[in-house]
Amino acid sequence: MPDQPIRPCLVWFRNDLRLADHAALRAAMRDGRPVVPVYVLDDTAAGAWAAGGASRWWLHHSLVALRADLAARGAPLVLRRGRAVDVIPELARAVGATEVHTGGSALPWGRRLDRAVADALTACGATLKRHRTMMLFNPDTLRTQSGGTYSVFTPFSRACMAHAPPRQPEATPRHIPTVAPPQTDRLEAWHLLPQHPDWAGGLREAWTPGEAGAQLRLQRFLADLMDRYAARRDVPGEDATSRLSPHLAFGEISPAQVWHAALAAQHGGAPGAERFITELLWREFSLYLLWHHPDLPEQPLRPAFARMAWRDDPADLAAWQRGRTGIPIVDAGMRQLWQTGWMHNRIRMVAASFLVKHLLLPWQAGAAWFWDTLVDADLASNSASWQWVAGSGADAAPYFRIFNPVLQGRKFDPEGDYVRRFVPELGRLDSRFVHAPWQAPAAALAAAGIVLGVNYPAPIVDLAAGRARALAAFAALGETAA
Repeated sequence: MPDQPIRPCLVWFRNDLRLADHAALRAAMRDGRPVVPVYVLDDTAAGAWAAGGASRWWLHHSLVALRADLAARGAPLVLRRGRAVDVIPELARAVGATEVHTGGSALPWGRRLDRAVADALTACGATLKRHRTMMLFNPDTLRTQSGGTYSVFTPFSRACMAHAPPRQPEATPRHIPTVAPPQTDRLEAWHLLPQHPDWAGGLREAWTPGEAGAQLRLQRFLADLMDRYAARRDVPGEDATSRLSPHLAFGEISPAQVWHAALAAQHGGAPGAERFITELLWREFSLYLLWHHPDLPEQPLRPAFARMAWRDDPADLAAWQRGRTGIPIVDAGMRQLWQTGWMHNRIRMVAASFLVKHLLLPWQAGAAWFWDTLVDADLASNSASWQWVAGSGADAAPYFRIFNPVLQGRKFDPEGDYVRRFVPELGRLDSRFVHAPWQAPAAALAAAGIVLGVNYPAPIVDLAAGRARALAAFAALGETAA
């Protein structure tokens, strides 16, 4: 009796657009089985959380890189746009696959999609095999001593460090066996790139999407920046952070790869490595929270905050979005975001605090803007971080902690280098006044060519009055919100 032909497997790429340390790809390739790599653009399943404009720009270039990397190893990437619950079974039938391997999603809509695709595959005699490609740990195995889930970062991080370490990363396959691929979409036909106008010039200058770009970013960070990371990571005017967040968000590098690289740096005595590992665990904590609280992107974790009397002021929201609030450190951050698709983490906290505290606008509005404009838009980190600032989330900043943007600017940007870079209207203003131009003497403003309310806005809110208003509104929620 002749040997039965080895059936191919589908590998369904999602937010894990790499070849190295890819558990689903490795599992599909076991015993030399042929593989058909697939990416499906499914905006229907994502609903409100379909990729925003900046993320779609990144996705286009990341898929270009992945397609080239796969082709170099002998396996074309099949692109399809549509409902994954229909497309994946259709492709499985077309190539005769009885297994589909994919990275399991931590996103609420992704988990629902996993179940729907698994059911659809079962109906056509195939199975969905999920693998952990985007998290360091299984979120169901990290439990408190009472069997509950963690809601405070420090005990969560201790549990992670006491857990069996993340597995060692696996190398990139040299060759990927495949079969004749089904028909593929043209990536350009998806129109992921902005057209009229093309606002992505700053993104192109700032970023190199793709697995090779991620590895270059990691190696540069380890070689040039890790030693001063702990001391300088909060200084927005310096290039002192890893900027790996978009590469991690799209899975162009695995968290295990970054973890073990940082651990090696720590063992080598790099002073910033321990702090960097802590930041990796904050990312993990956000994913953990989203896993156990699927409504995190829409609903406050602390129920009392559902009663919050947020303001509805489209003009103030638009001023914040455009970087026209009259508060220089906030405006600089919002303009950096628009120009580069990224904002320094310290400034993210300041800008977010200004929106939800001084302006008393809902954190969901800020989260939605970040979702659309960040190249590293990550539903877990975005939602958890905004709730942290608002005081409504896990391990949240207490409601009475309100960042003073002037003091933050003077502390972390003392000479105003960061502000001047993104708010050129203030470029000639004396450093003593660059973070509070409304406090500058008339002569200093005139010498710098500044007319408040004409070529740079006057503040849209008095900081002291905004702070008092916020404290009153948050206190009205009662002790349960504290």
